[in-house]
Amino acid sequence: MAVSVSRDLTVQVLEDVNAVKLTDTQQALHAAIQRGEPKCLGVSQVMLGLMVMSYSIPLHFTEATEVVSLGVPWWSGLTFILAGAVAIVLDKQCTMKTLRVCLLVGMVSTLLSVIALIVYFVDMDKHPDVVCTTADSCSQHHYAQQKMSRGVKATLLLFTLAQTVVSAVLCFLLFRQRRSFEQYSTLSQGAPSTPTTITPPDLN
Repeated sequence: MAVSVSRDLTVQVLEDVNAVKLTDTQQALHAAIQRGEPKCLGVSQVMLGLMVMSYSIPLHFTEATEVVSLGVPWWSGLTFILAGAVAIVLDKQCTMKTLRVCLLVGMVSTLLSVIALIVYFVDMDKHPDVVCTTADSCSQHHYAQQKMSRGVKATLLLFTLAQTVVSAVLCFLLFRQRRSFEQYSTLSQGAPSTPTTITPPDLN
């Protein structure tokens, strides 16, 4: 904090250099994050999460495989929605703390997306599409359920793959911005950001 005293003993508290630097850095951080468009990526994540959860409903009326028994569409969809909501909040409240939270949630979302992809691949490999050669080999109802189940799982796999890419891109952008502005995160705003004039009392 800088202080200047004039000839008439008026004390003026000048702008704190660190506070000004912190404000400028936060504005630069906000502008840099705006270029990465976290709001658009966040909305995409929320939409993908809702689509994964809604598209998985027909799987509950088919044979219960690993995808259904482990509840993969539900916990992965909720993770996508949470990651998207945090990214939307970051667009409105751009601080280093919010950036760190968004980065952490994005990394968790990316990791869980990869796990969900593995479960989808394993499930579809363990339950291949069986072709009915004769009318007696399998019932028409079972065949239709099996085709629907594989189609839904393939769709969910594509949505989850898209989510993995979106989360990885957002994490990359946030990590790059975090490294650029990490040095300013320890600065505090203890000093006033505008000059303040203090007039001495009249002793006469």
